[in-house]
Amino acid sequence: MNITAHLNRSVTPMRPAKPHPEFSTTPEMKGMVSEIVYQEDQPWMTQCVLLPLLQQLGQQSRWLLWLTPNQRLSRSWLQASGLPLTKVMQASPTNSYTTVDAMLRALRTGNYSVVIGWLSYEMSDEEHQALSEAAETGNALCFIMRPSRGGSNGTRPRSALKIHSGLYH
Repeated sequence: MNITAHLNRSVTPMRPAKPHPEFSTTPEMKGMVSEIVYQEDQPWMTQCVLLPLLQQLGQQSRWLLWLTPNQRLSRSWLQASGLPLTKVMQASPTNSYTTVDAMLRALRTGNYSVVIGWLSYEMSDEEHQALSEAAETGNALCFIMRPSRGGSNGTRPRSALKIHSGLYH
């Protein structure tokens, strides 16, 4: 067999077929609020769950908003995580606005694909309902990050996020 002739053979690249709209792999995003309760001594767990989703949302034309009252995002962490520096915004709520107020305003604008806010307390049902309506209005995802309090007080986080896997069912 002539290896040189085989290597120099012209190959026409295949074009992937356009997916049928009904079976699209990128479903239309709808507004949603989810609460992530994490342990402060295990931040890697949150990154394993949340980071792939944020990377996917970073491909959209809208912004990713982080409302972090006590910390600054590290530019080097953002780069290492594969998040687009040009689409990530960080804000710290001022005294005139609570984190929930800032989240409500941001979600309603429709300028953000995701709004992430850190809270140190459990939200009331009214706050959760208002965030859900604002997320739906702005067609955005809202994540409330809350550290666990160590012991169980009988309550659980509200969540609209359901992860189904064929590996476990």
